[in-house]
Amino acid sequence: MALKQRTPLERRFLILVLGIIACLAVMSEQSKAENKPTGPVFVDIPEQGQVRFETTEMEGKVPGRFHLDPHQFPYTCKFKRMSGPVRVYDVTFPSPVKTKVEANNTVHGHYYQPEGTGPFPACVCLHILGGGFELSEMSANSLARQGIAALTIKMPYYAQRRGVGEDRYRRMISFVPQHTAEGMTQAVLDIRQATAWLMSREEVDANRLGVTGISLGGIMSALSSAAEPRFKKVAIYLGGGNLALGIWENPHPHAKQFRQQWLKSGGTYESFLKIMSPVDPHTYGHLLQNRDVLMVVAKHDEILPPKSAIALWESMGKKPELVWLDSGHISAALYIFGETQRLTTFFSEWK
Repeated sequence: MALKQRTPLERRFLILVLGIIACLAVMSEQSKAENKPTGPVFVDIPEQGQVRFETTEMEGKVPGRFHLDPHQFPYTCKFKRMSGPVRVYDVTFPSPVKTKVEANNTVHGHYYQPEGTGPFPACVCLHILGGGFELSEMSANSLARQGIAALTIKMPYYAQRRGVGEDRYRRMISFVPQHTAEGMTQAVLDIRQATAWLMSREEVDANRLGVTGISLGGIMSALSSAAEPRFKKVAIYLGGGNLALGIWENPHPHAKQFRQQWLKSGGTYESFLKIMSPVDPHTYGHLLQNRDVLMVVAKHDEILPPKSAIALWESMGKKPELVWLDSGHISAALYIFGETQRLTTFFSEWK
């Protein structure tokens, strides 16, 4: 029967019932909203702030060229995107080294923040020589999905850190050994500052910090961990030591071209060794003997010969886990999925 066909009493009663049902429906929806998960929980990050770099009691063992005094530095951190359950931020902070290339004096990176409040282990992820950042970003993303906060950074003279005019030709690794040594030194100091930024995050466990990288990133992981006592875990992929000898004997066309230019300018192997030794992880391998180190290297590496990897491994007291891939430097990419799992497992297990 239509409402208008009912008696006034029936109409009032039906309206009352409908009103009660409507109120109950609203209350039910409010209850669902209150009990419903509000979505992923993340610790908020200010868009800008200040970080304090402090030394530890181990600073006295840090090689002199990598020493930093306590200081404060500013940063910016802007939300970039979601990557599944991970928040990705653009992070910048000043390099502790001031060069004549203005763009190079600002460090750029991406912070991959895991879901939750932590405290999480954290890792600095370093890129390859060629300037492709996909591998380091993929490593960081994979780590964050497993509850390991990760910060990628671009090393000196890469991407936004390139100069203009004549300065656009300056590279971190170049045919000028002095420039290479300067660039590697700045990279280590940038990594130390990146570590301080990670430590400042409230969702990060400052006692569970590490570093990883592939190829050049692997070399710099070993070198920076010798300079940064707070890195307790170090994962070195396709890296090595005894770099001067490795380059001097390397049959690669670029290595051959460098040797020809160096000898033509009056240089010798001894003078090359003198420049490179202070930035060679092989020189400081003894400082990594109390760290948890993973080394993954290629049996047929055409870029960094296997004996470079063995030299670094021996300088660390032959204690790190040493994993050999049946591949070359480039073809090691075939193992990427298995090695990503190995990497996340390594940074997930803390004593």
